Amino acid sequence: MGNTKLKAIDFFCGGGGMTCGLKSAGIEVIAGVDYDGDCAETYERNNKGATFVHADITKLPLEHFEKQFNIGKNDNNLIFVGCSPCQYWSVINTSKEKAEKTKNLIENFQSFVEYYRPGYVLVENVPGIVTGKGSVLQKFIEFLTAHGYSWDWKIINMNHYGIPQTRKRFSLIASRLHSEISLPKGDSVKCPKLRDVLGEDNGFPKIPAGYRDQTNNQHITSNLSPINLERLKSTPKNGGDRLSWKNNERLQLPCFVGKDHNFKDTFGRMFWDKPAPTITTKFFSISNGRFAHPEEDRAISLREGATLQTFPKTYVFYANSIAAIAKLIGNAVPPKYAELLGKTITKYHVN
Repeated sequence: MGNTKLKAIDFFCGGGGMTCGLKSAGIEVIAGVDYDGDCAETYERNNKGATFVHADITKLPLEHFEKQFNIGKNDNNLIFVGCSPCQYWSVINTSKEKAEKTKNLIENFQSFVEYYRPGYVLVENVPGIVTGKGSVLQKFIEFLTAHGYSWDWKIINMNHYGIPQTRKRFSLIASRLHSEISLPKGDSVKCPKLRDVLGEDNGFPKIPAGYRDQTNNQHITSNLSPINLERLKSTPKNGGDRLSWKNNERLQLPCFVGKDHNFKDTFGRMFWDKPAPTITTKFFSISNGRFAHPEEDRAISLREGATLQTFPKTYVFYANSIAAIAKLIGNAVPPKYAELLGKTITKYHVN
């Protein structure tokens, strides 16, 4: 069964977190597909040998991979990955009208699975895809069963899989070649904390807000207004929050008056001895969550965010702004978790 090298196509690839991890597991990633052309340079320059396909999956012909990459049907050595954008099912406030386009992307991915019948399927998404009203997940699982796939899915905390952040995600693995298949098991005891990966001892020199690193290390931070800098200086080190200055009329924000327990993490500092919170696309901003450095008066840097997502320090992000780079990082599947999935499939494939 495992005489031929495993290969993959990464649908909704973004900046390449899943591709990076699968390649680290020894899997050849043939192509990554995404409608956002701004991902192309980051994807291809960091993942040599993988071709970026700039396309809207809802309009991409099913035979595209057959014609362009000589991908055959019923290939036991082929993995299809479908980590579709998930705004519709996310608990984070977003415009439902804007997010509506992401609601049924898994159905479009399903069409490619049905056409090619790859040996394996991987899906990663927000937990809301399980419980959301009108979720297409149940239909997708029924489709897998009807087409001869065994499968396993869980809502996992990626901190139990070596990721130094509390990141709860839906994860699914499926195989057409095995009567049973299981996701890798996590470890709720050996969970990495912030101090395991950040700080001066881990190669992150102290820098101020607004620092512009000119190297590929991209230890870059967003600027802070004078008032926000003062707020952060008034926030206790190592896990402090905005309640420390709630009675300061000049520092307190009107929207937080009388709402001490609403959005408490906003303007908060991370804890050295806890995992980071979920790294979102807004991790560069202290007003969008607990994204302030535990000690320094700034938000975490782009490289610190990428490290919390387990990107290698050699992985360079190409975009025109801090916000655009943060989007590539925050939307990614952590490569270390993707590598675990790749190794899990490899283990099943060779046995």
